[in-house]
Amino acid sequence: MKTRFSTEQGATRRLFLKGVLGSAAAPLILPSHVLGREGQIAPSNRLTFGLIGCGGMGGGDAVHIHQERRAQLLAFADPHKTRRDEFVKTWSARYAQKELIGDYAGLKAYADFRDILVRKDIDGVIVATPEHWHEIPVILAAQAGKDIYCEKPLGMRMKEGRRMVDAVRRYGRILQTGSQQRSNGDFRRAAELVRNGYIGTVHSVYVRVGGPSSECMQPAQPVPEGLDWDMWLGPAPYRPFNDRIHPGGWRSFRDYAGGGTTDWGAHHFDIVQWALGMDESGPVAIVPAGYDNNPALYLRYATGTKVYHVFGDALEKLAWPSPPKGDSNGITFIGDKGWIEVDRGHIRTFPEYLAAQPLAGNDVRLYRSKNHHLDFLDCIWSRQKPICDVEIGCRSATVCHLANIGHWLNRPLRWDPVKETFIDDEPASRWLDRPKREAWALT
Repeated sequence: MKTRFSTEQGATRRLFLKGVLGSAAAPLILPSHVLGREGQIAPSNRLTFGLIGCGGMGGGDAVHIHQERRAQLLAFADPHKTRRDEFVKTWSARYAQKELIGDYAGLKAYADFRDILVRKDIDGVIVATPEHWHEIPVILAAQAGKDIYCEKPLGMRMKEGRRMVDAVRRYGRILQTGSQQRSNGDFRRAAELVRNGYIGTVHSVYVRVGGPSSECMQPAQPVPEGLDWDMWLGPAPYRPFNDRIHPGGWRSFRDYAGGGTTDWGAHHFDIVQWALGMDESGPVAIVPAGYDNNPALYLRYATGTKVYHVFGDALEKLAWPSPPKGDSNGITFIGDKGWIEVDRGHIRTFPEYLAAQPLAGNDVRLYRSKNHHLDFLDCIWSRQKPICDVEIGCRSATVCHLANIGHWLNRPLRWDPVKETFIDDEPASRWLDRPKREAWALT
């Protein structure tokens, strides 16, 4: 990347106001919203954000971040002019109605996210782009001194995630990965029961999520008015526009995402990592379906636990302890003393009483968060690691990538979770990273 940002932190609006109010020799007459009176939040206590990516996830993240009156959106970036203009209109009206800030009309929209990163009045960014656009904004935001909320997964390949970890650590930033199930009580409960041995030794885990992405073979179509298609592609290989890619269909194609494996998989494999105590490690082997008569690809950990990726007809072929509830995604942990099934909205256990079983005094208690976005904001103030820190996001995404590579190569693979590389397997190692178009190559 030829563009570079200074790591020096200029005076933020927060520090500027503190300096002005603390050093003024004469009394100042300021409106109540500046001082934080009458239920208002003073600008000195308000975190300012830019949103990168104005699609559906971006809109949801913006609302969640702003539910806390400590946070304020100042800027939006998206390569589609219609989207970014609509966001400015919507959020200007929102601020005007609630009178949360005095300068709501000053909201800005940009075609290039780098215009947000150079602004000294912005504390953090929300990265809600398609997956192929996660790494570069995160690294440049860290270099620019911004804290980051990044949607999952962290990167398209393992080395992208590791570069993000390195940048966030080097520049002392806070990064929350958008794997929000860690802030859900049912998932935390399941992870604590597994971690503390309430179902005995876990020998199998079934993760029900969609399959991998595939090559994009769509024909060329005219580019819609207002869309900068070259910017949308960014580091991905150039190809003509097709409306099955944008908007919405990009998850199916390997140049832009990892399919269901990195979509829902980034949530559910993340919970598996948490429950197994593997947040700083991962599996050691990947075995595709069909080998050793196994009906589904599995990832084996050094403990012997096998984590199966279940989709398609594998659902009927596996030996379930109990038929899964509904046909949605979900996780089933199977131990030698019982089992746990958990998904959004329900937790089932055997024995049944485990779902309400109080933890014992010496049991491991996991990081407790009831609100994923609020946890992020709290950690910006405290400078503590959030519940889904960049290292956690990197490791969980790596599990997803390993599953996909196992599907794509369709042969057993050995993985070193310490060195983060395939063992004695040069063809597989080529999947550790991906080439980028020259204009977006990180140098």
